[in-house]
Amino acid sequence: MSPRLLDRLRRPLAWADAGMNRFYGWQYNALYHSGVIAAALFAVVIVTGLYLLFFYRIGAPYQSVARITEDIWLGQWSRSLHRYASDGAILFAAIHALRMLVQRRSWGPRTLAWLSGLVLFGVIFLCGWTGYVMVWDIQGEVLAREGARWMDALPLFSEPISRAFDGERPLPGAFFFLNLFAHVALPVGVGVVLWVHVARVARPVLVPPKRLAWGITLVLSAASFVLPVTMAPAADVFRLPGRAPYDFFYAFFLPVTMPLAPWTVWVLGTSVTVLVCAVPWLTRPRAEERLPPSTVDERSCTGCEQCYLDCPYEAIAMVPRADGRPYLLAQVDPDLCTSCGICTGSCAPMGVGPEGRTGRDLMTAAKLFHDAHPCGGEVVLIACQRGAGGVGYLDAFDGSPVFTVSCAGNLHTSVVEYFVRSGAGGVLVASCPPRDCWNREGGTWLEQRLFHDREAELQPRVDKRRVRVVFAGEAERGAVREALAGFRHDLAALGPPAAEVAPEVGAECEAPVSAMIGDGR
Repeated sequence: MSPRLLDRLRRPLAWADAGMNRFYGWQYNALYHSGVIAAALFAVVIVTGLYLLFFYRIGAPYQSVARITEDIWLGQWSRSLHRYASDGAILFAAIHALRMLVQRRSWGPRTLAWLSGLVLFGVIFLCGWTGYVMVWDIQGEVLAREGARWMDALPLFSEPISRAFDGERPLPGAFFFLNLFAHVALPVGVGVVLWVHVARVARPVLVPPKRLAWGITLVLSAASFVLPVTMAPAADVFRLPGRAPYDFFYAFFLPVTMPLAPWTVWVLGTSVTVLVCAVPWLTRPRAEERLPPSTVDERSCTGCEQCYLDCPYEAIAMVPRADGRPYLLAQVDPDLCTSCGICTGSCAPMGVGPEGRTGRDLMTAAKLFHDAHPCGGEVVLIACQRGAGGVGYLDAFDGSPVFTVSCAGNLHTSVVEYFVRSGAGGVLVASCPPRDCWNREGGTWLEQRLFHDREAELQPRVDKRRVRVVFAGEAERGAVREALAGFRHDLAALGPPAAEVAPEVGAECEAPVSAMIGDGR
């Protein structure tokens, strides 16, 4: 899949992120939390569905749902919330999938998460489909007839399923029982698939922030009171279905599939399914463009376990050493490593990281950068190449030289110290918002290392008043500009930086500068 196409698809999403951040802040940007919101809404669907199940009758499906709807307090509200939460689950699941696609986070070690996510999406969709059929209104009848028409094209049944709707005999109760069974049984497997979905992720986030979760629930609850779901006309197999309020999220395909022959629908559906399942291979960079996995310099490893603790994908394990030293050795599984480089920032001795992006490589690059851009009291802007308003692709921004890293989590605090002690007025690090780090947790660990003494921390000898972090999305260059101006204003009150002798990079750090600053695209 063309990287340019993905970049073009990502721009509208970046603009939407910027708009949401402006109003709600990155902590409560629903687009950043789309995956966990979909899971939370599905939980709402299950809870309201259990209540509705007590009043549903297989022998009188439409009449029982009508009685629920006539209860203008709990019944109508529960059914409306059930409907709106179902729509929201599909919407946010689709947004989450789109985000993973355009940010190229679906291949390599992330393949399992992509494929299991498609299964989760399919389960939610089938639950919604069977739920609408259970109501047995016009929409339910159309969905049932369309599904039966597709199934009749397969050589699986002794007689066409569509005959059940010809009116020759009453619709069997087994039909509604099977729909009810599928509607209830499918969610049971969601927990297992969800476990697979996050199996290769360390510290998976399964629920949205409390304020965001309660906000969305209150909005849907209010909508359920103000715009309650009403009953469409009952299904009638003796009459052609007329106009009805079809649900876009679960019946969007009807205008496309109904005019087509069943075998055509199967071909199109199979093609689309194969295409989305092949995304991990279609978006996989060419071999020469892939970043190498992290490696460990055994001589430098002190067994502190910080890289093991910080790795977002559990790609690092602590194993016994072969040289008899009385502590463990970090070992990277290349099949699980995404080459995010977060372990680089975790390693105080600079012994872990992808080739060309270890702490030693970053220090060498920082020295060369300083030689080419003498600080002279100016602010040095360290920018993440993924987000940060796109500043990472510039040589300078608003008068500040730009030192680019592939991920803010890849930044070693020694680089920050080097710039501050080399005469920079200050160091501003522009990072993706923590909830939208392409490599997961990069911004979180960066802030912890700089200001909260997490291992590989910024040393106390550095004046932390001259260090600041700004979180900005891909389309938020204005936020970086505003943070830079505010930082300069605060630095002016501190006066010029004290003259210090710049720390030596050291002979062991004199590795050639490679393409570490790039992102492999």
